[in-house]
Amino acid sequence: MENFILYEEIGRGNRSVVYKGRRKGSIHFVAIICSDKSKRPELTNHVRLAHDIKHDNVVSFYEWYETSNHLWLVVEMCTGGSLAALVAQDECLSEEVVREFSIDLMKGLKYIHDSGIVVSDLTPAKILLDGPGTLKYSNFCLAKAQGESLEEFFSLVMAEEMGAGDSKENIISPQNIKNRIKGSPVYCAPEVLRGADTSVCSDLWALGCILYEMFTGKPPFVSESMTGLVDLILNEGPPPLRQKEPAFSKPSPEFENLVMGLLQKDPVKRLSWDPLLSHPFWREAFSETYITLEKAQDDVSPMSSVMVEEQGDMSACIKPLLYTDSDFTVTPIMDNPKILKTSPVRFDPKTLCVPAHSAERLSCLNSEDWSQFLQQVCGVLESVDRAGSANATAPRTKLNLLCYLCTVCNHRETATRLIHSPLAFNCSNLCFRRSKVMRVIGLMASHCTELRDNVPVTEAVAMFTELIRENFRSSKLKQCLIPPLGELLYLIATQEEKKERPGGFWVVPAAAYTVLMRCLREGEELVVNHMAAKTIENVCSRESQYAQGFITAEVGPALWYLFTHSTVDALRVSAISALCKITRQSAGAFQSVIDKVGLPSILSCLVSGISRVQQHMLTMFAAMLASGVHSHRLVQDRDFVMKIIRSLESPSSVIRAKAFLVLLQVLMNNREMLLLCCNSRLVMYIERDVRKATPGKEQQSSNEYLSKCLTLLIRHTVHELPAILDDILSVLGSIVGRKHPSPTQSRQLKQSLPMMAVVLHLLTSQVCVCVRSCYIYLFASYFGFSFSTRIVQPEKKKKILRVLSEITLLLLSQDEVEERERDGGREREREWEGEGISSNTRLLTLISEALLPQYETLLLEPDPVPVYALKLLVSLTEHSSPISVIELVCNVFVEVTGVYLVREMHSGLKSCSSLLLCLLDIIHCLLKNLSCVVRLALQVTFSLFSFDLLPNIQMILACNDSEVYEEASHCVSLLAQLYGGEGADCLQPEELLSLAHALQTHTEPRQLKLLLRVLKRMVSARKFPDSLLTPMSSIMSFWSEGTNCSFSAASKGSTRSQPRIRVLSYLGCHGSE
Repeated sequence: MENFILYEEIGRGNRSVVYKGRRKGSIHFVAIICSDKSKRPELTNHVRLAHDIKHDNVVSFYEWYETSNHLWLVVEMCTGGSLAALVAQDECLSEEVVREFSIDLMKGLKYIHDSGIVVSDLTPAKILLDGPGTLKYSNFCLAKAQGESLEEFFSLVMAEEMGAGDSKENIISPQNIKNRIKGSPVYCAPEVLRGADTSVCSDLWALGCILYEMFTGKPPFVSESMTGLVDLILNEGPPPLRQKEPAFSKPSPEFENLVMGLLQKDPVKRLSWDPLLSHPFWREAFSETYITLEKAQDDVSPMSSVMVEEQGDMSACIKPLLYTDSDFTVTPIMDNPKILKTSPVRFDPKTLCVPAHSAERLSCLNSEDWSQFLQQVCGVLESVDRAGSANATAPRTKLNLLCYLCTVCNHRETATRLIHSPLAFNCSNLCFRRSKVMRVIGLMASHCTELRDNVPVTEAVAMFTELIRENFRSSKLKQCLIPPLGELLYLIATQEEKKERPGGFWVVPAAAYTVLMRCLREGEELVVNHMAAKTIENVCSRESQYAQGFITAEVGPALWYLFTHSTVDALRVSAISALCKITRQSAGAFQSVIDKVGLPSILSCLVSGISRVQQHMLTMFAAMLASGVHSHRLVQDRDFVMKIIRSLESPSSVIRAKAFLVLLQVLMNNREMLLLCCNSRLVMYIERDVRKATPGKEQQSSNEYLSKCLTLLIRHTVHELPAILDDILSVLGSIVGRKHPSPTQSRQLKQSLPMMAVVLHLLTSQVCVCVRSCYIYLFASYFGFSFSTRIVQPEKKKKILRVLSEITLLLLSQDEVEERERDGGREREREWEGEGISSNTRLLTLISEALLPQYETLLLEPDPVPVYALKLLVSLTEHSSPISVIELVCNVFVEVTGVYLVREMHSGLKSCSSLLLCLLDIIHCLLKNLSCVVRLALQVTFSLFSFDLLPNIQMILACNDSEVYEEASHCVSLLAQLYGGEGADCLQPEELLSLAHALQTHTEPRQLKLLLRVLKRMVSARKFPDSLLTPMSSIMSFWSEGTNCSFSAASKGSTRSQPRIRVLSYLGCHGSE
């Protein structure tokens, strides 16, 4: 509770006090309920049911804590009081107010019932009002899931709280629990008073009572005695609906019909949900809602419909994946070489006093032969106790017979026949060779496949327990007694699970659990520890009531101590496996370990443990998060998340799947952890395992499990993406038009804007390829907010531009591949979009309309915003038709080139080269894409390009930066290819002079070759203008300087002289001078 500040008391109940509270570091006020620990069953029931309910008409549950003396619940604060107090103050409500309140009650109760929950104890005192007057259901202490027994749940929780002891049976007696789970009789349905379980129908009866009370001011059935009240509810009809005040005396026929329909004593005749929702009293309030929802579903695109369907109850999808078949695999306790190596049992068939049938032969004996065989065996064993009789048999003979029984009990069918015979538990009364006798019973239980209800297992368990208690100081005897006791407990737990009969037919004394727990304690021999831990592991692997006896406050720490302090690997694995299986029964067992040793110690064991240990520990974390108990600290711990992500590097697909499952539950409870996960390469791990876990016919079971866990994680991550963008948009929308944000807005900006990195990770990965087009319009709104807001920092704008450039490049590249490889994808996209317009076209349109007009401003922003803005433009021009941005690029290039060149000249620094390189790269992409499309258009005299562009590019040819010169020369080359031959009038003398200067300053062969090719293209026109003769003389002077070397080299085949010779030939053809 150190995270909350408590204020004044705002309410008080039975063993509970309600305080107004506030979370530290926020202005979020909550209600904090401080309750006595004696109410643990009720509060545990409320937490497990209310944890997953998110509805406007249900009080939100946030978290709960446990201190030394109290239990604390943190819930939504409702400042309007209870409905019972409001009715008591106003005495009665008008029919219009009743209708308004009842609509809230109907919405909340329908949602609760659709979630599979029965409220059971529905009263006005448990319905609260918030500030605006919305009614909310607040108390689920006596609620239950449909079809379950609340009495059984309370008994389990109370057994866990009390532990195994002699007084436990009295405290959790059935009668005490029945009295505890009784609700208010005033609102109790007739069938419940007759002994039936609460149900949806009984909740609707209680709803009718509440509607009656809101209108009249009192419940429909009131009596001074309990007997009289029950008689009224069972036999009398409700009084007519009348109010005390004359102004509100008579109800409408519709309202009266509704209330009387809900108060039908026969649940079959009582109004159910369908006629209730369509009742005329509501004036089509619910039908309009349903029509609106249906219409909205019809308007949603098919892709959105699929996404909505996939966002079902995530918690219900997670629960079947918490445990795999490998988690329930157990090994025998008897004759387990990892626990205790025993020598094989042999018998002498020559001295055997009964026929030495094989185990297979015994399983096939007919009834007569089987009975005769049992009589012989029982006769020999019983004669042991008749010392001095004439029929007494030598001890060696009896021992040989017991060894024979040990060998045949390893056969399943034979062991099943033996355990159902009188021989099985009559042996337990023998005093001769007690260890061998116990071994026979243990082997029967270990290999038996079926157990009938009349087998006296209870007596055998009690006998074993008593023997262990009497000989507790004898370690050797305990090593003989614990394995058969454990096999018997595992057998009855297995049979209860198979027969699906809760409660079973056999009673296990509490002393048996106590004895086994004592064997876990520090100071015992390791073999005894191992046998006790193995017994707990095996029994708790079954969904049985017999596992509940091991759920005590000390079992978790005791097993953890064995795991951390034992030097035997098999014992360590058994201890952590037993703890894992107990956590399945009760998450509090693992929580007690965390409270005692601390989360860092557990995480260090997770990192350093072997694969089996890691699997069990991840399973415990997943089960604990799924239970909702004590999960708040886990989902807030960054180190915990980092250690789980580290588990994704494991070679085991099961471990990686469980790590994904844990991360999924963390992200469901704490969205902010998504940023940490993305920065820790979670997306990379997902993409890797998506490729490995692709479903197929030959897929292994481990890969199928990994695929299911990955599917849930991806579904949730995709579902979170629009919510993240909505949060960012709402924060940016709140600061539009403000010069300086408020402190609250600044804090919200710091929390929300870093999540853009999550958007970048997800939208540029293969995880979200199928949903990118859904969020394009959210990006459009984001453009407007981000770039029109002055107070957004350059770093944030850089991140936005980076997101856009990455997404644009990826989408456009993917679109090209899809067009080449499959035409069906275009049809599917057309169906999704509805209008036949691709998502890429929409994205380009939005960027052109919302972002390009602001480019001049962006290029003058502080670094590094201009670089990322230009990278986005490069992405656009590389993969799309650039005609729409040509005019903008030309204007920006002409202005920005001069500004940056002047700045560089004055500063003497070459910091502008990167920007100029991006600009030239854009021009290069534009010209390259246009060269194939616009050639025919160049036949006309009108030119698409402004002639101011070429001189600016040729000015850059003199730049000393090699990269800038290379891009500029490529641009000039493309211009020459486009315009040189067809329109000689577009070439000016100044341009040729610039080329001549460039030829003189750049001496590398590759650079000269490109420039000479440009010149060749220029002079290839049919008519050679006289105005070009003067510039040509400058070029000829360049030739004269290199004549001596060039022509001599030409005779030797020099590649550098060849372009000069070609240009000279063109000059000779077109100008005799």
